[in-house]
Amino acid sequence: MKFTGLMLRLTVACLTVFAGVAILQDRFIYFPEKAAIEDLASDGLRAWPTPEAFRGLVAEPAGKAYGTAIVFHGNGGHAGHRSFYAAALTRLRLRVILAEYPGYGPRDGALGEESLVADAQQTIALAHRLYGTPLLLIGESLGAGVVASAGSRERDKTAGLLLITPWDRLEHVAAYHYPWLPVKWLLRDRYDSVTHLASFDRPVLVVVAESDSIVPARFGEALYNALANPKQLMVVKAAEHNDWIGHVDDTWWQQAIGFLLAPSH
Repeated sequence: MKFTGLMLRLTVACLTVFAGVAILQDRFIYFPEKAAIEDLASDGLRAWPTPEAFRGLVAEPAGKAYGTAIVFHGNGGHAGHRSFYAAALTRLRLRVILAEYPGYGPRDGALGEESLVADAQQTIALAHRLYGTPLLLIGESLGAGVVASAGSRERDKTAGLLLITPWDRLEHVAAYHYPWLPVKWLLRDRYDSVTHLASFDRPVLVVVAESDSIVPARFGEALYNALANPKQLMVVKAAEHNDWIGHVDDTWWQQAIGFLLAPSH
């Protein structure tokens, strides 16, 4: 009886922990930072499409824009922290939209895969309506999962995808960090990029950081291996998850965008 009682208490304790993780998982996945619009619009960045209908920040190149890139950032901070994308890509004569998620920066809205992906589709559709083609989608970490889902649904508007430090399936990353949890059954948000891109027929460039300890490179490589052509894999040597930008230069960006917009595709 004592053994049975002990097992029952252990079972209840485990179920309580698992239930808590399931309920609070948004706090493990999303780390939004709030900010006012006036604190974001600087360094050549302005509210897009308008301050009243804010969906992100936009930067225009010095001359005529030859295309538009929409950047969907990682799970922390806000779009204003990603101005380095605008600096690099406007030099390539691309208009750059730093998309903001619901619940991040000055935006209201619910966190979660359904909310973020649906909102990204609206951003893609609006940019396509305003600027036409070519339209590139860039996703960083969590943003790569958002882009894989939204881009597959809006493929007719999309010239190509640049997925930076992505995973194949979120459950694999979660299991890597929490091997003691049955994450496959606990996760509500799946971000299954392999499934979302299974029939995607536009060019996809997968970028992994060689020394990534947050989303190990093998998960991005697994996604790359699952993709159909045209595709390309770029490994940023000696880079970690959050410092890869310091390991690339203008030539790297030229090669990346050149692959995505190559006429041979």
